[in-house]
Amino acid sequence: MSTVSPRGAHWPVLLTLAVAALAVLVPVLWVVAGGFRTQISLLIGEFWFTPNLASFQEVLFSKTSEFLSNFRNSIIVAVVSTLLVLVAATLGAWSLHRMQVPAWLRHSLLGWTMLFNTIPPITLAGAWYTMFRTIGLDNTLTGLILAHATLNLPMALWLMAVFVSDVPVELEEAARIDGASTPLLLRKIVLPLVAPGLAATAVLCFVFSWNEFAVALTLTTSLTATVPVAIAKFAQDFEIQYTQMAASAALSIIPAVILLLVCQRYIVKGLTMGAVK
Repeated sequence: MSTVSPRGAHWPVLLTLAVAALAVLVPVLWVVAGGFRTQISLLIGEFWFTPNLASFQEVLFSKTSEFLSNFRNSIIVAVVSTLLVLVAATLGAWSLHRMQVPAWLRHSLLGWTMLFNTIPPITLAGAWYTMFRTIGLDNTLTGLILAHATLNLPMALWLMAVFVSDVPVELEEAARIDGASTPLLLRKIVLPLVAPGLAATAVLCFVFSWNEFAVALTLTTSLTATVPVAIAKFAQDFEIQYTQMAASAALSIIPAVILLLVCQRYIVKGLTMGAVK
């Protein structure tokens, strides 16, 4: 009776994963390589080319380029909106699971958070633009931060509810007996135990805010535009600057890649726990 070695049994899975990885990586590598090409080389489709940094120099140091300002705007919007979301989602998740909230209300709210994520953000952009213009927040980073926080809060609340529900109630009761107040209880007991959830949620919120385009395009001008909007500006009426677009896209990948590499295990844990729940 023949037997199959463990390595031989796994090769279909490994092959499938390799194909999936190539499907993701090849387009990204092609875009990054486009930033090192000349416009002519890219348009005629040369496979072998001499790398150059002209496009990166144009994007970063040209007097007409606003990419660095847009990059700074994206950092501010993504970081601040993520912090707002983490605070609101953590407090909201803890309140839903620890305060006297009816079960039907808790399940209805968490179900609405999943439903809200199916709504295209562009459908809300027009209403936000009108509202922000009325209160003087149009074309400001503050307005965009509030919009991104609104978009990411339902997802964050759902994720944090999963992690908060796993915190043993007995630990909180013991802290209460020892005289711990609610702020002290959250800081000393709850937050350390849900730290992986906070990390996973923070990375996801940051990446979603960093990549968001439709709302940012509607709510910003050239001075407050973010990186996705800046990349789209290279597609002009009479010319598409492909190499500059590729160079700026390559630069825009850096923050997200760093976060994903540092916090990869937290993201996997957060997503898998959410799926199980």
